[in-house]
Amino acid sequence: MSELALQSSHPPRHGSSALGLLIAATGVVYGDIGTSPLYTLKEVFAGHYGVEADHDGVLGVLSLIFWSLLWVVSIKYVLFILRADNEGEGGAMALTALARRATADRPQLSRVLVLLGLFGVALFYGDSMITPAISVLSAIEGLELAFEGVGQWVIPLALAVLIALFLIQKHGTARIGILFGPVMVVWFGVLGLLGIYGILQHPEVLLALNPWWAANFFLVHSGVGVTILGAVVLALTGAEALYADMGHFGRRPIARAWFLLVLPGLVLNYFGQGALLLADPEAARNPFYLLAPEWALLPMIVLSTLATIIASQAVISGAFSLTRQAIQLGYVPRMQVQHTSSAEEGQIYVATVNWALMVGVVLLVLAFESSGALASAYGVAVTGTMLITTLLVAAVMLLLWKMPRWLAIPLLLGFLLVDSLFFAANVPKIVQGGAFPVIAGIGLFVLMTTWKRGKETLFERLGETALPLPAFIDSVRLQSPHRVQGTAVFLTARPDVVPHALLHNLLHNQVLHERVVLLTVQVEDSPRVPEERRFQVDGYGEGFYRVVLHFGFMDEPDIPAALRLSHLEELDFSPMRTTYFLSRETVILSKRIGMAHWREALFIFLQKSANSSMRYFQLPANRVIELGTQVEI
Repeated sequence: MSELALQSSHPPRHGSSALGLLIAATGVVYGDIGTSPLYTLKEVFAGHYGVEADHDGVLGVLSLIFWSLLWVVSIKYVLFILRADNEGEGGAMALTALARRATADRPQLSRVLVLLGLFGVALFYGDSMITPAISVLSAIEGLELAFEGVGQWVIPLALAVLIALFLIQKHGTARIGILFGPVMVVWFGVLGLLGIYGILQHPEVLLALNPWWAANFFLVHSGVGVTILGAVVLALTGAEALYADMGHFGRRPIARAWFLLVLPGLVLNYFGQGALLLADPEAARNPFYLLAPEWALLPMIVLSTLATIIASQAVISGAFSLTRQAIQLGYVPRMQVQHTSSAEEGQIYVATVNWALMVGVVLLVLAFESSGALASAYGVAVTGTMLITTLLVAAVMLLLWKMPRWLAIPLLLGFLLVDSLFFAANVPKIVQGGAFPVIAGIGLFVLMTTWKRGKETLFERLGETALPLPAFIDSVRLQSPHRVQGTAVFLTARPDVVPHALLHNLLHNQVLHERVVLLTVQVEDSPRVPEERRFQVDGYGEGFYRVVLHFGFMDEPDIPAALRLSHLEELDFSPMRTTYFLSRETVILSKRIGMAHWREALFIFLQKSANSSMRYFQLPANRVIELGTQVEI
């Protein structure tokens, strides 16, 4: 394996202790997979998979869960995929950028991988709606065991908790976020203790550590086949969070938290539930809560609800972060991104995404009404994302890391085989309610590709009538228009041609500023660009300058702050001497060959809905002039 493949992710950007990082990573990264014991075995033995809670059934399912956790999470994600860091950052967008870099000399393959990555991102949003719904519902359903006749209050209480969670997002979670890690550490400790309590009563459950029981399950339950994996995969939901949150903590704290705390807690609890089922098959109606002593039921409901709120918060925050990356890379229209903490850069809030997720979650709770019904729809988006991640990382391992094929190919085939089996087992769920995340994913995929293609088409149309910059500067030298004091900054996607706003300003106002800056913002495939590489300038003479600002897809695109990095005496970007000129294109439909008519109409709607460049680039409102033009696509 090459040096690039072996290096760990960049150290976290804050000076926290190893123990502090481990606790924080436990709270943020493992909320989703950590709450899966609430509903996994309950769903497996619910009856519609045809698996009885007998000796062979329990040991077989436990063996499948144990070895799935080892192969998919421990080996695939922790040991390999966490090494695919893009300058310390992980997640679908970062991995897509790496795959695009690995296939830079193969444009067709690069395009396919980018489309796959975008579809994986779209599926993540569908998963982001189901996770809060199923987690909170499964926690509050414990009240049905503690009190008789409270079943009718489960849905209202779950909705109240979820709506409150979305309402506090705009205020930020920095203050309560400090409790996430300790609460989840307690959660995994309690999971382990409950598991040990159950195992000590029926130690024979430990036989399931032998993979023979997993193989025997398929022999005994030949009619069930791989369909049982549709329920087993519930134990793996949240594995993608390990990779997505790598930029916050680094690879080592996430890996240590998994092997030292999370994996032992999960395995012990699953085996404890299995021991309970061996003693009492009727406990399959809710083995998680029935494993706890009667006196501990109410405290467990409270702790479970807190854990599921934390899991939901992590998913919501991940959706905000992913949206910001997609905006920067040009796959999503610009939206207002609000920072909710002055200390933590990752604490952001995107109102559009927040309310869309809330509506989706509420509709899911009202439509499915129970965690069991939601579990039958859960897994399609998760396994689809896992499969896409494997395909993308294959390109990185083989083409970017140049990992020895004798090692890479068997590993990748193993990952693909397991991921494909899990995905195939979940495909039937599409007709059982699993169509919701798939439809949501397809819809978002269409939106992202339409926006990207629409922007490219608009760029092409503007280029058809563009005037080359050298010719314009020559005409200025000959005609000597009236020059006024100050600096005019014209935002343009193409620094080699004259921006339409510049032409309109000269045509209507008959003046040019003494300094004219053609400013282009470029977003790199890297998460962040250091300040020393942010500012690039070239002089053309006659007071014309070309400035390129380089940002990473995790950077904050603050143009005034970036321009202040210039130390050139001839360029003065002081606030009261700088005017920003923006072009606002009004897109109109035409019969020209381009996208399908409905996609052109969708692009026009998205463009009208997009946040203005002034707010997105944090330009001072009293120093901005917008000049419009019409463009046919």
